[in-house]
Amino acid sequence: MHQWDNRHDYHSFANTDSIRVTHLSLDLAIDFDARCLQGSVRLDFVRNEGDAADVLVLDTRALAIESISDLHGQPLDWGLGQASEILGQALEIMLPAGITSVLVHYHTTEDAEGLQWLDGPQTQSGKPYLFSQSQPVNARSWIPLQDTPKARVTFDARVRASQPCRVVMSALNQADMPANGVFEFVMDKPMPTHLLAIAAGQIDRVPVSERSAVFAEPAMAALAAREFEDIEAMMQMAESILGPYAWERYDMLILPPSFPFGGMENPCLAFLTPTLIAGDKSLVSTVAHELAHSWTGNLVSNATWRDLWLNEGFTTYFTNRIVEAVYGREQAQLELMLEYGRLKEEMAGMPLPRQTLPANLQQEDPNAAFNRFTYDKASMFVHFLEARLGRTDFDAFLRAYIERYAFVAITTEDFVEYAKGTLLQTHGDKVTEAELREWIYGEGLPATFMPPMSESLGWVVESMTEWLEGQPLTPERLFGWRVQHWQFFLNNLPEQLSQEQLLELDERFALGSSGNAEIACDWFRVAIRNHYDPVLEQVEAFLCRIGRAKFVRPLFLELQIAGYRSELESIYHKARESYHPSLRVQLDRILFNE
Repeated sequence: MHQWDNRHDYHSFANTDSIRVTHLSLDLAIDFDARCLQGSVRLDFVRNEGDAADVLVLDTRALAIESISDLHGQPLDWGLGQASEILGQALEIMLPAGITSVLVHYHTTEDAEGLQWLDGPQTQSGKPYLFSQSQPVNARSWIPLQDTPKARVTFDARVRASQPCRVVMSALNQADMPANGVFEFVMDKPMPTHLLAIAAGQIDRVPVSERSAVFAEPAMAALAAREFEDIEAMMQMAESILGPYAWERYDMLILPPSFPFGGMENPCLAFLTPTLIAGDKSLVSTVAHELAHSWTGNLVSNATWRDLWLNEGFTTYFTNRIVEAVYGREQAQLELMLEYGRLKEEMAGMPLPRQTLPANLQQEDPNAAFNRFTYDKASMFVHFLEARLGRTDFDAFLRAYIERYAFVAITTEDFVEYAKGTLLQTHGDKVTEAELREWIYGEGLPATFMPPMSESLGWVVESMTEWLEGQPLTPERLFGWRVQHWQFFLNNLPEQLSQEQLLELDERFALGSSGNAEIACDWFRVAIRNHYDPVLEQVEAFLCRIGRAKFVRPLFLELQIAGYRSELESIYHKARESYHPSLRVQLDRILFNE
């Protein structure tokens, strides 16, 4: 069996053990016509104590490097390493003695997976739009840098665009548009490089609270501000347990529909999908999730992608706590049950060695680390700790843990050692080291695992059972059902249903026309699986309108499994260009082995 170095980041070429980049100064021009960023980055670095390294190694992928010099304009020798499809190329810069900064002039290319350029027809405003997605290893496609979570950096930036628009970044954003069209940004707190972010387009700003605002295309801004008006209550609840919010502002950018994720926790400016705007706040737990990352993920972060569960598990757990405090215990229970359902579904098809909390993908695509084990199994582990310790003692442990590792990137083993020295010392009568290790390194769920419960889901199970036995689903039976009840119903139906049953659901509840993308997607999966052809037109419209990977990937896979090959190819041909480049790469590989 291969012995991995658990402290080494296998997804970066950077020589961070010798030299650490501490600050980036960006000077960029956005060219919408050429679809590229053009400019320079100054990288300030320090040598680790006792190290006399004369080479700085950076990560790049699909970047065009034009020149590299010191700050006096003296050219430096440099070279690019062998290309890797996933990791890109190492950029090696020869360093004269005493040098502590280099200046790299470069421009991005059309193959930059971290940038998506949208034409006017792909946006609500009808104007071009740019946005980035750096996580996990795409920052290197728009900035040459040490692209590893271990290498926290501060940054400043000057950005101008080839046409009038607003530019925003993962930093404090100006409320007013600059008169000269040059946007300036400062991030003075060290942050992981996968949280570097930029967007530009026709973007309005609507204040939501004293320290929060919504940025969005004009047609979406007011709707989003109403949907997310509870953000201050969420922030205050989180601060009461996790400590003061460290990033000054929590603004939110609502992106066009091609954004491939539910949200991205970029500091000071969370990126969010428009599919969260359901009109009834039923999907705002994703906003709570990105907010919780401000502590678990942005403040305390993973050292490598193997350790992703430290971000996502604690954040998913604390999301549930925020939802409970702001929207009630029943809502939190419902969401925890759906979380458990997602985990069970993925457990059924995932090889056992992959069902641990650490994502052991050292020589594979780090995107595969984003699975239900690093999110939901890890969350169940944190819920287990809370249940064993009691909420009061667990909250004290959680706050101390965040204070201890604020602005630090840690490994799974760092967490285990910390738990051994704290939690197991003071609560050894409630939880053992063996239980801790079984949860973290064991496959599947521990034998002692107690599944979550929700009182109101009993009504759903009862209604489902009666319907499957031939009784109609009447509005009276469904009175009081929330979005999560419908999700549970659809996700727990038998694999096989009759065409008559599907027709009844379709005609009575019009689930495919739901304004809630979660419900529509779950219904489409049920219908495709059972070859209910009337939904195919709605599925095509949905996949051509929405680019969130959570919906897109499973729907295309359902079409593939069900044998709808010609329909799949036709829909994908129409929709592909509207998807984020990183999602296109994944889908090309999954669906067409490219």
